[in-house]
Amino acid sequence: MKNLVVATLFLFSFYGISQTLLKPDRVFDGTEMHENWVVLVQGNTITQVGPEDRMAIPKKTKIIDLSGTTLLPGLIEGHSHLLLHPYNETSWNDQVLKESPVERSIRGVVHAKNSLMAGITTMRDLGSEGAGYSDVYLKKSIDAGIVPGPRLLVAGPAIVATGAYGPKGFHDGVTVPLGAEAASGNEVVKTVRRQLGNGADFIKIYADYRWRSGEASNPTFSLQEIQLMNETAKSAGRYIVAHASTPEGMRRAILGGAETIEHGDHGTLEVFQLMKEKGVALCPTLAAGDAVSQYNGWQKGRDPEPDRIVQKRASFKLALQAGVTIAFGGDVGVFSHGDNVRELQMMVDYGMEPLAVLQAATSVNAQVFHQDALGKLEKGFLADIIAVEGNPTTDISKMRAVQFVMKDGRVYKQP
Repeated sequence: MKNLVVATLFLFSFYGISQTLLKPDRVFDGTEMHENWVVLVQGNTITQVGPEDRMAIPKKTKIIDLSGTTLLPGLIEGHSHLLLHPYNETSWNDQVLKESPVERSIRGVVHAKNSLMAGITTMRDLGSEGAGYSDVYLKKSIDAGIVPGPRLLVAGPAIVATGAYGPKGFHDGVTVPLGAEAASGNEVVKTVRRQLGNGADFIKIYADYRWRSGEASNPTFSLQEIQLMNETAKSAGRYIVAHASTPEGMRRAILGGAETIEHGDHGTLEVFQLMKEKGVALCPTLAAGDAVSQYNGWQKGRDPEPDRIVQKRASFKLALQAGVTIAFGGDVGVFSHGDNVRELQMMVDYGMEPLAVLQAATSVNAQVFHQDALGKLEKGFLADIIAVEGNPTTDISKMRAVQFVMKDGRVYKQP
């Protein structure tokens, strides 16, 4: 077997496929932490991982010294909006109504680069929020190498129940662009098919929302409508995810076939147990509520936590208690792109162990999002690799100190 490995490495070297040896202090492989391991990359693929003295390193291999760092799989962000920017800069309504899709796409290019430099090598974008299929075209531009950014999985416009989304507050004679595509009844089938045909990788639905400004959220789609959308997506080899924060909205989305629940603010133990039973993951988006609360005047660290934060802590604790799979997804766009690690820090603050948080951002998200070649530093996996200062299992804030970024075998950032 060793002779076969050596022969293979020789052939790679002979035909000009680059080889790079990454030498950190430790390696988090997506599941466990290992001291004094190294990673060998050939082209865009990981070929060897482990102690250097047990590996056959070909001659002329490029060595990148990453002393003082931890090597990890590239982070997989589960809930983002590349076409939005922080609401304390411009309100959501004004972004949808006053910023053209062209302007928002230009912003999206900047946001994508900022995310990549922060160690996000794959990103699930949960809706263009009124910018049509701009996320699809941004994805194409990144894939074509026109602009740098994470590998994108995009939802397109997302789907809301007729009458249930904004912007609102205009009289019935005024037509305004909505933040998502409205549909009801059997027409949801046509809407799902249209979005998939236009390039959506999955379908995002809003299982509940505010029917009027200032009101609490209530369910929107019926269980039957959700099942129809799920059946249509599944027949095309895709899946649905659901914005849901009320117990009934969550219940309908879970029973209707959603693979992930986004937010889950008011989830009960019963609902989270149903999620566990059905194998549905939770993207908690802790950082979004934290950011909005601060935009509304809460001085974090000085003022008592507002009801919204107290409720979120309680629901997240229930999700952990029920054993729900937790996916890393912060709703970045509500807060600044490139500050994605804010969610990881809050996951620890809200009760998760740092190692479990790192798993959520790598191997767990890869599994939940059907990315079989990502999320681990193992032989045969794609070379999406980052390095951070220190050891994030003892201090999760070290995830902010990204020193090295490799995506698909190409280095975008290094010391």
